[in-house]
Amino acid sequence: MSTQNNESTAAGNVDDAFQLYDLRIEVVCPPGEPILCGAKQGDYFTLEGEMLYLPPGQGFSIYSLGAVLPLLAAKQRETHPNDWMSTDAEVACPDPHCKSRLKITRTGKRTFRHGEVTAVPLGG
Repeated sequence: MSTQNNESTAAGNVDDAFQLYDLRIEVVCPPGEPILCGAKQGDYFTLEGEMLYLPPGQGFSIYSLGAVLPLLAAKQRETHPNDWMSTDAEVACPDPHCKSRLKITRTGKRTFRHGEVTAVPLGG
């Protein structure tokens, strides 16, 4: 299957498929260091398309979420191998006294269709 937007299919229809990475965002901290945001080592959430999922019974600091959220849409997409977004995977905790980090890992790819995620037509 082609992942090129606007590519014609054999039936003459437009292939509006595109792919995004699923992400896992996990709390990591040097051994013995306190985590000040209420998280525990290994706490995580996942991002699948636009949907964020937390494991049952686990919370996540809104301040930590605020630190990592602006990067997630870019991490979901293909990036050039030389782009820092391709190589850098850890975001510092927003509390300057906390040594924890949020590690972003690409876990797989998921295919979406333009027509299923927006009302705006391709080329429009």
